[in-house]
Amino acid sequence: MQSQLCPPGQQLPHIRDLVEAGEVSKPTVHQAYKALEAGGLVTSSRGHGTVVRSQTPIKRLGISCYDKVKWRDGDEVAFIADRVESGRAYRRGEQAQNVSRIEAPPAVAAAHGLPAGAEVYARARLVKEGDQPTHTLTSYYRLELVEGTRLVDPTPGPAGRGGGYRVLYDAGYEIDHMKEELFARIPTAEEVKLLQLPVGELVVELHRTTCTADDTVVEYAVGVHAASRFAREYDFKVPDSAREEEAQS
Repeated sequence: MQSQLCPPGQQLPHIRDLVEAGEVSKPTVHQAYKALEAGGLVTSSRGHGTVVRSQTPIKRLGISCYDKVKWRDGDEVAFIADRVESGRAYRRGEQAQNVSRIEAPPAVAAAHGLPAGAEVYARARLVKEGDQPTHTLTSYYRLELVEGTRLVDPTPGPAGRGGGYRVLYDAGYEIDHMKEELFARIPTAEEVKLLQLPVGELVVELHRTTCTADDTVVEYAVGVHAASRFAREYDFKVPDSAREEEAQS
């Protein structure tokens, strides 16, 4: 009942405070809090206590979040477009990142057409909504594409106006098409801690390959999203390959 009365982000009373008030026993309160957590209504973590979770997921726009009018002609990046569409404000500090040169993992090397052992830039971000982590996203770039650009600047937050796609555009690499693959899976122990996941929550892993019109891969990205914190929406024209082939013949 407490979780229904408290707004998202509200911290519930500490168990010891309820016990000291003489209302209920410690085992009873502990069991009730565990039931709320198992139901995905609250999250519990050391240092933060038990906090009511938001039950309204961020709307993931699907292909429309990559609309060029947002990042090329405006100043939005994909995750900020999500926030705007969901009626949420973005505040500075809601994206932390680490940029490093690493040996390309096999999948990254294959996507970029690089030989084994080649180096790439890895731009790893942790994105939050307020104090609540929502997802991680690591983008991998070939060195010659991003060397000296804002994409290798470790300063927290988006890579300037329009984000990473605007940086690539300004460098002469306009994105044209991309492929996204989604996989639901059980999170690792590290992901549970990093994303502050409740007991039993799954994650959705995203693999994104972004290309220019001539099929040059300019970014390969891997994201891990807390499953309950996003709702994906796709609006697209249904392909009719048979008619397209007819028209070309």
